[in-house]
Amino acid sequence: MKEAGADLSEGAADATLDPADLRTVLGHYPTGIAVVAAVGPAGPIGMLVGSFTSVSLEPPLVAFLPQKDSKSYAELRNATQFCVNILSADQEPLCRGFASKEAVDKWAGVEWSPSPSGAPRLDEAVAWIDCTHERTVDAGDHDIVLGRVQALGVTNPVLPLLFYQGGYGRFHSGSLVVPPEEDLLGPIQKADIARPELERLATELNVNCGLQANVGPSLVFIATASPGDGRSILQVGRRMPHVPPVGSPFVAWSDQAAIDTWMGRLLETPTSEQRRALLAGLERVRERGYSVAVQSPDFIAALSDLRNIDSQAANAEREIVRLVASLEGLYEPASLDLTQGRSVRLLGAPIFSPAGKVEMVVQLWDLPPHLTAAEVFSRATRLRAAARAIESMLAAQTHALTPASQPQSTLGRY
Repeated sequence: MKEAGADLSEGAADATLDPADLRTVLGHYPTGIAVVAAVGPAGPIGMLVGSFTSVSLEPPLVAFLPQKDSKSYAELRNATQFCVNILSADQEPLCRGFASKEAVDKWAGVEWSPSPSGAPRLDEAVAWIDCTHERTVDAGDHDIVLGRVQALGVTNPVLPLLFYQGGYGRFHSGSLVVPPEEDLLGPIQKADIARPELERLATELNVNCGLQANVGPSLVFIATASPGDGRSILQVGRRMPHVPPVGSPFVAWSDQAAIDTWMGRLLETPTSEQRRALLAGLERVRERGYSVAVQSPDFIAALSDLRNIDSQAANAEREIVRLVASLEGLYEPASLDLTQGRSVRLLGAPIFSPAGKVEMVVQLWDLPPHLTAAEVFSRATRLRAAARAIESMLAAQTHALTPASQPQSTLGRY
């Protein structure tokens, strides 16, 4: 792709603009993910882009904006024909493979067929757009590569993969997506600060990690991190009703009114026995300093049913609440020495504000099966340390805590 056309990089740079600030602000805009693929002298070549966009209907033009010093772009730069593959939400492992800087052969195990131009058309991609190179425009440290569309099609009409705030996810409509009127600005800003610790935790323990906020009557994932091997079960923006037994860390340190509100979200008024069981679970969360969820066949079945709910259906919200409530007995077990095929699936530790309120919960998901009580305790100890580290990071950012009060406000709750 030889450079030609206008040069958009002329003019003096604004010395007052911090590139990190630009990256942070623009990170609040979600983008789709695509693989631009072509055939090189030695076989298929391609690069992952989050900058693919439509340009014109007449003539039919599209574009992507690669970074000039990208090694993948260096291979693709001279291609005269290429195919843009829109990735589906289920293709995150493939996405991570193309994004990796360590991958020796990014095409290993990738199934594809030739597009009309001969460029790779990825199996299971949502759609493909076959192009001839039109021209390349110089744009600072990036190029704007224009392609003239020759053929295109939708081959897998499912949800696309999205990139937002440093994490991958998918669009969800209806009751499974955060309502637009909910204020997520504060939690998302805090998630940005906490992300380095979240990624360290995922890498160190080799599990999926999530940062959850309580937004109105919902629990919302505001950041996720995976161990880097393509396994990911959490999605930024995914929410579920804050209904017993889930979300216990958000109310374990609250007053009775907040606990009553939490229990009141159940479809049916809890019996005295159910209420005693829920209160005992909250007491265990306070004593341990973290929440525990148990995996069982019932848990797996409920999650499967939850994913299959039509979020547009009139009774979707009630059905989700019913399924969440059915997990009663699988949270906050009295003992971590589990039997009968059960094992710990999830651990969650609270992150306190300077005022002592739980404002977020950091979680470990999809733990290895059949961990011993000692192994669970070891992971929980590391999780609680991560929660304290995030508290310190937030305090340092806002200067809300004084050095004298910070240790007391943190250690006094664990």
